[in-house]
Amino acid sequence: MARVLIAEDEEPVRELLRRALATDGHEVEAAPDGAAALERLSAKPFDLLLTDIRMPIMDGIALALAAARDYPHLAIVLMTGYAGERERAQGLDALVHDVVLKPFTLAEIKQALAAALANRAPRPAVS
Repeated sequence: MARVLIAEDEEPVRELLRRALATDGHEVEAAPDGAAALERLSAKPFDLLLTDIRMPIMDGIALALAAARDYPHLAIVLMTGYAGERERAQGLDALVHDVVLKPFTLAEIKQALAAALANRAPRPAVS
């Protein structure tokens, strides 16, 4: 299964996603904002970043831009409850696999993550 990093400032949503993805066999870590997520990305490799767009300290767009630049193998999926935020993400089509609107079902988010993982660039070999 995949190593997944969740960046979500709402603790109940973050915990629900963490538990649901871990139950599916993924290795999951979670961060409360983009800055904390970026630190975790630098500490170890992940296959997928699932991030909310609207968060304190560093939002999901800034996180996605930094993550795509530094970790090109990383699949990125954004989440948002705001239509205007989805419009902000439209220019990121080359970097972001999908933007999932809240509220979503667990089936919808799992489907988006499976598609992103299936289409991501391969992780470079470690020598």
